[in-house]
Amino acid sequence: MTETLIRRASHLVTMDDDRRVLRDADVLLKDGQVAEIGHGLTPAGEVVDAQGCVVTPGLVNTHHHLYQTLTRAVPAAQDALLFGWLKTLYPIWSRFTPEHMFVSAQIGLAELALSGCTLSSDHLYLYPNGVRLEDTIAAAAEVGLRFHPTRGAMSIGESKGGLPPDALVEEEEAILSDMVRVIDAFHDASAGSMCRVGVAPCSPFSVSRDLMRDAAVLARDKGVMMHTHLAENDEDIAYSLAQFGCRPGQYAEDLGWVGPDVWHAHCVKLDASEIDLFARTSTGVAHCPCSNCRLGSGIAPVRAMRDAGVPLGLGVDGSASNDAGNLVAEARQAMLLQRVARGADAMNAQEALEIATRGGAAVLGRPECGHLSVGARADVAIWDVSGIEAAGSWDPAALLLAGPTTVRDLFVEGRQLVRDGQVVTFDLATAIARQTALAKGLSEVI
Repeated sequence: MTETLIRRASHLVTMDDDRRVLRDADVLLKDGQVAEIGHGLTPAGEVVDAQGCVVTPGLVNTHHHLYQTLTRAVPAAQDALLFGWLKTLYPIWSRFTPEHMFVSAQIGLAELALSGCTLSSDHLYLYPNGVRLEDTIAAAAEVGLRFHPTRGAMSIGESKGGLPPDALVEEEEAILSDMVRVIDAFHDASAGSMCRVGVAPCSPFSVSRDLMRDAAVLARDKGVMMHTHLAENDEDIAYSLAQFGCRPGQYAEDLGWVGPDVWHAHCVKLDASEIDLFARTSTGVAHCPCSNCRLGSGIAPVRAMRDAGVPLGLGVDGSASNDAGNLVAEARQAMLLQRVARGADAMNAQEALEIATRGGAAVLGRPECGHLSVGARADVAIWDVSGIEAAGSWDPAALLLAGPTTVRDLFVEGRQLVRDGQVVTFDLATAIARQTALAKGLSEVI
């Protein structure tokens, strides 16, 4: 039995059903769950002093490409739109090995942890040189984050009208077979699961209709979730209209890609009818504001989606299109962009933090995560607001307006991953050195 008491949090932002914010409160973590919340609780195990801190649920990242952490700020891709950006980077990614995948996932997940994230999805859709999904699963186990990897895929190469080079696509029969393999080997459907596996054909412009349909049938037979990119920018919409004769939302609906077991990344260009479709079917969206800004894709209609009832979470997206992996910074950007688009009252700091916590957990089908309530998983972020970032703040609970972007402490399933701003589960300095060497090797071949 493990037990940790987080004592006297200056502000405890619970994100529970009543959205309570408690002052000078205690949280007892026991056997991977929140056991008690109150004042003056009696410790029986380790005690963590949270005076001068804001305590929140762990943040939830609903869209990432961890392998891209090795290709940040590539010069030829810095100023390109989505399709040109992809064509520049595909040849680099085609040289990745299992070691590249493992190390980049280590770094990306550690970066997320330092930004308060306790649960992350990942969308891995290319498998060159013997790469397998378990390369990232092994990295997540070492870092200690709760993980939702998805077995992505590309099957339509340039010779058949797709975007990726033929060398990076796979045969569809092999893709489906490997989806079954990784689900059977690694998917854990239990409430406290540290690893759930999803099915994730990359995008409408890199896989066939048949693969989209077959993947949906497979996912529902196995009881796992489904993920893809959709309606990311104007090029994406034009491709859908030209190739399929319909908008992306209609294409998704026709192929069975709507429902509470589905979430789509980006959705920057959804129109009113598509927003209504997603709301009626409880289809989730991973909003990636920094990546959308970086690639010039636009501002997603987040306010309209929230008002309609579309399940919405946040994603940092890949670090080749962000180029960071800081989830609390992503939440701030989401808030600011809605204000740019709709006015200063379009979104407040509390709502943006809600999207980053229980919103993302709902999108990933994890109602036991994303909030601090008795019985919820013991995923907790502790933010020290005694430093310069929050100096002079009248409302420390408004973390996204004035607060740190790195946690002091982080717990996942009651286990401490970050202590005093440092990752403690593995040797991060050694991993960074290896990451730097791998990136240098990739850059020297260009």
